Amino acid sequence: MGESTIIRSLRESIHQVFVGKEDVVENLLVCLLAGGHVLLEDVPGVGKTTLAGVLAKSISCSFGRIQFTPDTLPGDVAGVSVYNMKSGEFTYRAGAVMNQILLADEINRTSPKTQSSLLEAMAEGQVTVDGVAHPLPRPFLVLATQNPIEFLGTYPLPEAQLDRFMMRLSIGYPGREEELRMASQFLEGRTPDRVRPVCQAEDIIALQKQAAGVLIQATVLGYIEDIVLGTREDPGFLLGASPRALLALLRAAQARALLQERDFVKPDDVKAVVMPVLLHRLVLSSEAKLRRETAEDLLDDVIHKIKIPM
Repeated sequence: MGESTIIRSLRESIHQVFVGKEDVVENLLVCLLAGGHVLLEDVPGVGKTTLAGVLAKSISCSFGRIQFTPDTLPGDVAGVSVYNMKSGEFTYRAGAVMNQILLADEINRTSPKTQSSLLEAMAEGQVTVDGVAHPLPRPFLVLATQNPIEFLGTYPLPEAQLDRFMMRLSIGYPGREEELRMASQFLEGRTPDRVRPVCQAEDIIALQKQAAGVLIQATVLGYIEDIVLGTREDPGFLLGASPRALLALLRAAQARALLQERDFVKPDDVKAVVMPVLLHRLVLSSEAKLRRETAEDLLDDVIHKIKIPM
């Protein structure tokens, strides 16, 4: 099966259950092919678990879900060493992170120590328990969720940890027609457990390698660099985009080009992913907050000031 066939089949499989929100699905696939992770910031009940579950089913990958609470421990995420009385040795008991697709629900409800155990796995591709490193399965994608409404008893992710996520996405409520179609599909019994795989994990790994090889010309690379520098130089931002953000933007643009069935990156690919990749990494200055400016408006101004390469 060719890569274009896999991509088209994957989109169709997800939309069998997850109705509408094509931009969210597209950005999720961008992160999957770019080897990044996603922060879903949304109210309860809009389909975050459904989206993660149907993605895992469609690509024949293991799916895990962990509900973060204030008493969730790092061992619940990374796993623990358990003493085996018969052998007289410690054996590793895997935590929730040992799944290829992991839904980390309400990550801001657990302690910073537990948050860091997940973020270490995201950054290093492994977990270390009692000095022993355990590699994570591949492909590995974390979908962490936050409720943007409730803040009582939460531990907001600091900027350095937000920077670990390739994109921050919001599903939002469906439109009238989408919600009616979703209800009809539910009555017909179209649930994530009915989804059939359209490819294997090995196919996704191959697509990730192909995405990493998509050509970025020097002019487009300069365009990306100008955007990143623009966020650092804009007085409206106290904190601009980091070098990690630049690399994330590169990878996301490459993956988006592959999803569009191209072997080279266009400026349009960069513009399509720049908002979800950069917005959560930017911190407004006090003056910008007093003027009631938004990071989205300021970033949009930065992008419009930069000449688009031909």
